[in-house]
Amino acid sequence: MPGNTVNSLDFDKDPRDTRVVVAMSGGVDSSVVAGLLAREGYDVLGVTLQLYDHGAAVHRAGSCCAGQDIDDARRVCETLGIPHYVLDYEKRFRDAVINPFMESYVAGETPIPCVACNQTVKFADLLATARDLGADAMATGHYIRSRANPSPDDPGRRALYRPIDSDRDQSYFLFATTQEQLDYVRFPLGELPKSRTRELAEEMGLIVADKADSQDICFVPQGKYANVITKLKPNAALAGDIVHIDGTVLGQHPGIVHYTIGQRKGLGVATGDPLYVVHLDARSRRVIVGPREALDTRRVILRDMNWLGDTALADIGPDGLACFAKVRSTKPPKPAIIRVAADGEVSVELVEGEAGVAPGQACVLYSAPGDEARVFGGGFIDRSERSAAAEAMLSDLLQPAA
Repeated sequence: MPGNTVNSLDFDKDPRDTRVVVAMSGGVDSSVVAGLLAREGYDVLGVTLQLYDHGAAVHRAGSCCAGQDIDDARRVCETLGIPHYVLDYEKRFRDAVINPFMESYVAGETPIPCVACNQTVKFADLLATARDLGADAMATGHYIRSRANPSPDDPGRRALYRPIDSDRDQSYFLFATTQEQLDYVRFPLGELPKSRTRELAEEMGLIVADKADSQDICFVPQGKYANVITKLKPNAALAGDIVHIDGTVLGQHPGIVHYTIGQRKGLGVATGDPLYVVHLDARSRRVIVGPREALDTRRVILRDMNWLGDTALADIGPDGLACFAKVRSTKPPKPAIIRVAADGEVSVELVEGEAGVAPGQACVLYSAPGDEARVFGGGFIDRSERSAAAEAMLSDLLQPAA
């Protein structure tokens, strides 16, 4: 290959002279990434992180980065004829992901540990290891795209986009990828549908071709967050009152960790009208419920912003920038306006409103609603603002007792 030809990872050199560390979870996606790059002639190293050793997770379908998954990654690398390394990141994962997840949940938030894992363990620690190994890039099996920024002011900078397969879009979990990380990481599956990924795994003879997809939160068996939290943090499950937004005490609950904003089923109380969890008061251990309209949210205030847009965040100002926002991973982006106050506070107006918005969730911002949308970044929801009536009732309810 001529030296001035850009290869598939956007480097001006032969793939044989381009070292790539592939983050291999033991699943089909990262395995196919390793296979594709090896087939193109790249100098590929497979690296798997052992993140936890959590009993049933060793052989549980839908886990990742534990027991059987590590063995699967090793066998895939043997099939492909590439080196495979396993790094013990259990303590780092516990300190950076599991413990903050528990603290956030106990505080009445709805945390997203997958974002924290990408921020810390995968795109910070593993990325540093990849550099130490002399790699030109790190590649992952995420369904998202990156390419050279079209801005003529900074042509070496990469931009992040939603993938071709919108059903597999993982941009919500990758919004916190920094510009430095984005310039180094590659996402080869962003242009493929999941069905094609499995076909490629079959063509390559990989044992994981039919393996089930991993669940969102790998260290929480069967999605039972409260069980994990109460096991690791027994004092978190303290009983308290279930209170209507009008101040009426309706009953008792076994701990706020068993509830999430927007929840309707399993409240254990009834008034004849549908009730939803509208607020979790961690300080007083109260689960506050109310009618659906009390969930309607029009504005969120964000913390820990990560901005990837061409316009500097501070330059957006109070007049705002029209964009599209997702406040949960399973819904499409909707019209929004991001504003930055003089004191630096970042808020997002949700033009059509949203229900069930909880602190700790992410608000991810895009240039457009469709598959070609660029990811502008986003932040974590610090607090939300609802209708004036709901805000007034909550304010009265949350006032400290005299």
